[in-house]
Amino acid sequence: MRPQVLLDTGPLVALVNRRDRFHQWVKTEWEQIEPPLLTCEPVITEASFLLRSVYGGQKAVMSLIEQGIIQIPFRLVEEVDRVGELLNCYQSVPMSLADACMVRMAEQYGSSYLLTIDSKPLA
Repeated sequence: MRPQVLLDTGPLVALVNRRDRFHQWVKTEWEQIEPPLLTCEPVITEASFLLRSVYGGQKAVMSLIEQGIIQIPFRLVEEVDRVGELLNCYQSVPMSLADACMVRMAEQYGSSYLLTIDSKPLA
């Protein structure tokens, strides 16, 4: 069984934005991944915000979702207690809502691979 890939904000932005310094690295990684990639709505929100000034950036993100390349199985309403615990535990880092949701997803998908450009592990 292949590991599930969890998609963080940074690689999604870098994939869409050709000027991003991680674009080529993410593109190479992306070619080796079998869809779907899993993420959460806070990641989509962050990526869309960061891509607001990139022509076609937000549309590209929506297209990846429409095509099923990115799926969003995470439901914050069902995970609010654990996500709240994570936000509280890591408030000195600081941790964003998207980060907390990704950590929770990593807990849920134990053998998953997290595609991220964040350099510091939380635990």
